[in-house]
Parts: sequence; structure tokens; C-alpha cells
Amino acid sequence: MSDRKDSAGVNRRRVLQCMSWAGAGILWTVSGGVPRGIGLASAAEATSTGGFSFVQISDTHIGFNKEANPDPNATLQAALDRIAKLPKKPAMLIHTGDVSHLSKAAEFDTAAEILKSVKQDIHYVPGEHDVIGDDGKQFFERFAKAAGPTRSYSFDHAGVHFIGLTNVLTFEKAHAGALGSEQLEWLEKDLKGRSASTPIVVLAHVPMWPVYPQWGWATEDAPQALSYLKRFGSVTFLNGHIHQVVQKVEGNVTYQTAMSTAFPQPKAGEGPAPAPLKVPAEQLRSVIGIREVTVAPPHSLALNDMTLA
Repeated sequence: MSDRKDSAGVNRRRVLQCMSWAGAGILWTVSGGVPRGIGLASAAEATSTGGFSFVQISDTHIGFNKEANPDPNATLQAALDRIAKLPKKPAMLIHTGDVSHLSKAAEFDTAAEILKSVKQDIHYVPGEHDVIGDDGKQFFERFAKAAGPTRSYSFDHAGVHFIGLTNVLTFEKAHAGALGSEQLEWLEKDLKGRSASTPIVVLAHVPMWPVYPQWGWATEDAPQALSYLKRFGSVTFLNGHIHQVVQKVEGNVTYQTAMSTAFPQPKAGEGPAPAPLKVPAEQLRSVIGIREVTVAPPHSLALNDMTLA
């Protein structure tokens, strides 16, 4: 990758490797692997020319009750209220894991009760907090019945191929994400025969690139998964887990983590370990939120990270 500067004088490598907290109205379109800032009006125009939008939420942590957010039920509801007010009705919601905080039946019940107000389909992948004690049995029965023995699934929408992966079943022992050989074999088979021009969106909880391996912010066998995906012209990974927006673009592959709807976590390396980060109560909703993704022909994704402030 070249270090040349574009016409605006911005070093491309520095842009593509940036890590930052999200704010309301941060919007990128990614075309040919190159991110460009666009306006909200342009995103709206994109859906009127044959595209569609969907919303990502993550890390709702229903059941959490500590100082960082004693009422994650309320902030999840606030996120859903924000989604309901979007100018363009999303085609679907995706939830990138940690629906619950401790995998308790009552927590899953509460989450399902809150989320039943959503009129669109919701597609889920589990977080490590969703698989405590039963390897995700409750989670998959309630939220991801489409996932088979490999704990993975795929579907197509308007020409885009979506893939849901589980990379948290080894987390308790390894303190890092992993897919495992069986799921990698499933992924290779799922992609066979698909045109390289098919846009691919991959959902998984733990980041699919080494954001900060010291804290488990990585998926150990992600390079193997990427080897099956690199022939496609547009690949986007949407992850959660770290409760903040971090982005990276390498060629035709875009990596994006999302904010939580419950509480923030510290930036990588700021402190001894990842943990719920307490901020003043009046600031909480400025560091949690949702993401709207607009898919525009031919292969552009506009990402709008919105806080709940």
C-alpha cells in the first residue's frame, strides 16, 4: 500500500489505520477499498438508487447493573427508539453479540421482550457473554436457530451475501476469538461458486483483525477465513466486543467495530485490562450508540455511527 497523500493532503495509511471514538454523524463510503467521507444527504440518495440500509447494534449486556450503566434496558430501548426515527426504514437489524451479560434465562427473556418491538428481521451472532456455561445453547435456540452445528449461517439480501460467524466459544480458555476448523471448512464451502463481484458482509463478535491481542481483541484464525474471502471485490467485517468504533481498510477488505448500547470500554492499552468504563451519567449516551449501514450500487457501504446523546 502506498503512503502517498491524496489531493486533500491526507496520508492514506494514517487514515486507514486510524482508531477513534465515534461521534454522531461520522459517515464513510467505502468503494474499491478506499474510504471517503460523504454527507448524510448522499447516504439518503444512495438508497433511492436501488440500495438499502440496515442497522447494527451490539453489546446490549442485558442484566448488567454496575455503575457504568445501571439500566442497560433503558439504553437498549433508546437505541431502538433512535432506529425507529431514522429517515429511511432499514431492511433489517443485525446484533453482533453480548445480548446478555451472564447468559441467564431471565436476561435473554428481557432482551427478547424489548427487541420484539422491532418490525424488521434481526440477525444475531453471539458474544462471549452469551455462551457462558452451555456453549451458547440458550442463545442459539432463542436468537439464531438458522445456525447449524457449525454455529454459522448465511443469507442473501439484494445481491449482498451476509455471513454470521461464531468466534467466542474458545474465549473463556484462550481469552481471544477463534472460529475453529469445522467453521472454517463451512465458510470455504459457503463461498465456493460465488462470483468475486458479490459484496460480502461478515458478522462476528470479536474483531476479525488484531486490534489489541493483549486484551483478547483479536481472532486467532481470522487469517485463514480471510484467505477464502480475499478474492471478492468488496468484503466488510462488522464486529462488536470492544464497545467503540475502530476501523481498518486493507485493499478490498474493510474492518469495523461498533459502539455498545450499554457502556463504553477504554481505548486499547489504556489501563490494565478491558472493563466497563464509567463516565459521568450525563455523558454516557454520547459514547454508546448504533450504526446505520447504507448499501449503494454497485458495492459502496456508507457507515453512519450515531450516539444516543
